[in-house]
Amino acid sequence: MKPRQSETKRRLAEEATALFNEFRNAYANEWRRQEHNERMYRGEHWYDVPVTDPNEPRPVTPILQSTIENVSADLADQTPEAVIEPESAADAYAAQVIDAVIRRNHDAASYPVEYRKAVHDLLVGGWCVQEVGYDAAENGGLGGAFIRHVDIRSILIDPLVTDLNDSRAVFKLALRPRAWIEAHYPDAYPLIESRPTNAAELVTDEILSPDPKNAVLLIEYWRREYDAKDDVYRVHMALLANGVVLEDSRDVKPEGYFSHGRYPFVLTTLYPRKGSALGFGVVDLFGTMQLYADKLDQLVLKNAFLASKNKLLVTDASGFDPDDLRDWSKDVHTGENLNGVTWMTTAPLPNYLLSYIRSIRQDIKEESGANDSSRGAAPGGVTAARAIEALQEMSTKRARMATDQLHEAFREAVRLEIETEREFNCFLRPVTITVDGEPKEVFFDSDVLRRSAPGGVLLPVEFLISIKAVRRSRFAAAAQNELMMNLLSLGAITKEQAVSLMVFEGKEQVQKSMREAAETIEPLFPERTKKKRFGGNL
Repeated sequence: MKPRQSETKRRLAEEATALFNEFRNAYANEWRRQEHNERMYRGEHWYDVPVTDPNEPRPVTPILQSTIENVSADLADQTPEAVIEPESAADAYAAQVIDAVIRRNHDAASYPVEYRKAVHDLLVGGWCVQEVGYDAAENGGLGGAFIRHVDIRSILIDPLVTDLNDSRAVFKLALRPRAWIEAHYPDAYPLIESRPTNAAELVTDEILSPDPKNAVLLIEYWRREYDAKDDVYRVHMALLANGVVLEDSRDVKPEGYFSHGRYPFVLTTLYPRKGSALGFGVVDLFGTMQLYADKLDQLVLKNAFLASKNKLLVTDASGFDPDDLRDWSKDVHTGENLNGVTWMTTAPLPNYLLSYIRSIRQDIKEESGANDSSRGAAPGGVTAARAIEALQEMSTKRARMATDQLHEAFREAVRLEIETEREFNCFLRPVTITVDGEPKEVFFDSDVLRRSAPGGVLLPVEFLISIKAVRRSRFAAAAQNELMMNLLSLGAITKEQAVSLMVFEGKEQVQKSMREAAETIEPLFPERTKKKRFGGNL
């Protein structure tokens, strides 16, 4: 008997398909813009120019690509790391535990790699998306939350709104082989197999050309609904393929996929667009300058090719044979009139044109915030680390703006991540925290994120989340270390404080050695130990 879906699932599929088609049609120009920006980034924009002469040069000086990579490197130096602090002293232990859990989650998910992908989307496409969810297979099957990058070509946000959480729905797309569908959803596969696939809509790679007939487009249909009775928002997710519902979160969690009631996506824009949740990128603002610079380069090259090829004009009245003159091996050529023989020279381009080309390229670097100072080049005579850092700080204002936007989005994602751990964690997970300067293994249980209140009610424990950069530039680290050494020489801080505030490789090992040395010396001087521990009052 041929399998059939229930009437409820059929209506859900029709609703999702109609909304998906509306969003997809609205995104047609956006997808073309993204493809154009990627080609500009790769230096392949000549393919968008109609061919008038197949032999004409098509030069590309990758100023735009270099600019994006340098800004990306600045942002990579500011890869965010969350610091979880308690709102009250009573929650200090819970904050320390969840801080260790979050660090472990980000290490398991290789968040710096996800962050670099998001940075590329932000600079080239103008916006980036990160997803917060829970993976039950993480930590050896104990589970764990994650923050992952979502390719902007594979997500659709309501084109009518300016805030993602106001969207009627969010669609997340992915391609899977038919064999994967058959293995994971054997009951629904006969329905999928007999229907046409629309996987070709997501095949955009111009180098790899997979056969869309062997793939199925998976659609995650996220929808946020308002429950007027309880005055809350509920988020639900249905997984569809070829118009067939494979999963529906309502079947398992009718109260909502996430208790926080928000979409599990965080959107960041570089240069916001009016009336849209999306944004513009570096390519949108400076791509035209790159096009004109390369066009002028083309004119210079064409002029150079013409000037490098000598042309001889010979009239019939000259009496010279053109083929005879073309033979450079001869020493003597015979004719009747030299006035009928002249050389044609190509006039050189004006000097201001070359200066203008250099000016355009320099303007791209200056206006985008990727000038020489931000790239690490310092004026002659400037060698001090603090002076170089000051120059870099002044030259990277735009990069800092993008950094602030990414860090604020990361803070929001971490809040969702904590809520996800609070809701989905059900197994004890070992994590390492620091107690009295020593590492100690404890077990994380989501109960630590709840507090008992009068009446037997459990309230969520709230935390303060601050963001710091995982690593700093070489000059910024040198400047920080120089400052600590100056404070140490003035006696304002101790050696232990100086080392803890410095930035260098092997810092943890040095701190461990200092603690071990202190523990060895202190028992030999009990009076000194008392004074140190009790502030000298004993």
